[in-house]
Amino acid sequence: MSWLSETLRSYPEIAIFLSLGIGYWVGGKSFKGFSLGAVTATLLAAIAIGQLGITVSPNVKSVFFLMFLFAVGYGVGPQFVRGIAKDGIPQALFSVVQCLLCLAAPVVAAKVAGYSIGSAAGLLAGSQTISASMGLATDAINRLGLPADESKALLNAMPTAYAVTYIFGTIGSALILATLGPRLLRIDLVAACKEYEASLGATRELGGAGQAWHKFEFRAYRVQSNGPAAGLTVAQAETMAAVNSRLFIERIRRDGQIRDATLDLVLQPDDIVAVAGRREQLVNAIGPAALEIDDPDLLAVPVEGVDIYVTSKAIDNKTLQELSTLPAARGVFLRKIKRGPTETPIPILPNTRLHRGDVITVVGRTQDTTAAAEAIGVLDRSTSVADMAFVSLAIAVGALIGAVVIRVGAIPITLSTAGGALIAGIAFGWFRAIHPTFGRIPEPTIWFMNSVGLNVFIAVVGITAGPGFVAGLQQLGVSLFLWGIVATSVPLILGMFIAKYIFKFHPALLFGICAGARTTTAALGMVCDAAKSQVPGLGYTVTYAVGNTLLTIWGMVIVIVLS
Repeated sequence: MSWLSETLRSYPEIAIFLSLGIGYWVGGKSFKGFSLGAVTATLLAAIAIGQLGITVSPNVKSVFFLMFLFAVGYGVGPQFVRGIAKDGIPQALFSVVQCLLCLAAPVVAAKVAGYSIGSAAGLLAGSQTISASMGLATDAINRLGLPADESKALLNAMPTAYAVTYIFGTIGSALILATLGPRLLRIDLVAACKEYEASLGATRELGGAGQAWHKFEFRAYRVQSNGPAAGLTVAQAETMAAVNSRLFIERIRRDGQIRDATLDLVLQPDDIVAVAGRREQLVNAIGPAALEIDDPDLLAVPVEGVDIYVTSKAIDNKTLQELSTLPAARGVFLRKIKRGPTETPIPILPNTRLHRGDVITVVGRTQDTTAAAEAIGVLDRSTSVADMAFVSLAIAVGALIGAVVIRVGAIPITLSTAGGALIAGIAFGWFRAIHPTFGRIPEPTIWFMNSVGLNVFIAVVGITAGPGFVAGLQQLGVSLFLWGIVATSVPLILGMFIAKYIFKFHPALLFGICAGARTTTAALGMVCDAAKSQVPGLGYTVTYAVGNTLLTIWGMVIVIVLS
């Protein structure tokens, strides 16, 4: 143990990786559905290792924290800007109100309980489960101009308060929104979601996971001499068959020759046509009146499922029903919609609207999916290469802007390099959504920047604060935990009533909106489970983008307010 202690003190980088290894391993374990998560587990591991008196350069946490904040901003940028600029304004305004409540509760608690600025910042971060706020709080405390010992005491108090209040912040938020909230507001969440789905044109989905059933199929049929399709053009035949359905004639075998179908081609008796569509529509609309043929060569069509990044202004805010009539929609079928940095799944309903920044998965012939991508946005093909020149320069520009200090009297006002990196991420993330020809950052890289960037910062904080953690916990532990319950519960309960009675959000969206404003993905999962629907996710993305930004900035604000 003596050798290990000396080695870790001599090589603090080993202590950081040891904290990360233990944190990710422990954080990945769960007991009856509860997990500490990587951030909290890393913090606790780092605090334990920090008892050895290890010194780590503060520049390490600064580098990784800038990387983390840029990734956060890059992910939320498209939804943040859309929420501020368009139909998400009510949700964005509510998120501001909710975030102000989330700031006020820890401030009041800290003043009443007599906590230090460091404990108050940790109480905010833990009770609102916004680990990133500790970075801006650290910058703000360092800028107070306090003696070194006093600043160190404040910084050491922060992770103590965070660790004590985070557990209820996570579990309590989910229970309040998914279980207590519907009872307090007298909302039947399941019925509300069914009603909302019906208003968007929902129909019962057939099949399910693990079944030998395919949603989209390609089948061959012979045109009968006395059949309704004989003598019609391909366009007329598709219109005739597609009452409340979408069926497309893709290829034709005539006189032994296979050709691609064109809309003006006239169908003749004994033609064999390859028709694409949803399985139940092929069976119900064509099956009873047509002769199905086994023609492997005719059906040997290159088909693919691809992701398309939505960028077109002409597509933005259009319903799926409207988009299905566009020429580029012919022959393609929508399988999935993902929205926002959390890749929230959006229900595929006739009146669901697409927004720029969404990623949709479509299936169809290669030429059809390519044509659809040209009209909708850009094919988002998987790649392992990130545009690191873009990432590095964007962080540098944001940090340079954030480093500017403007003095109003004796008060220095600055975004800080961390705040500048966050805003740069939002700006460049939004610009990438509009012009996705540069700045590509694959999802695994975003995950690394988000998760590892934050956890390295947290590990350094824990290692540095380790020696003072035990004493702080003994002094304030029970009090902190109880005030953490208050700081978590009061803003959420007030926010739910404000969402219902002032903003008048639809009951099916209300709890997803509240979860997004508090950036609690775990709560959204529980809400969707309780609702037996993905509809609450429709309210999550805009409020998450605004809430994630404001709650992070509150780390700096709470220090300014209490100082």
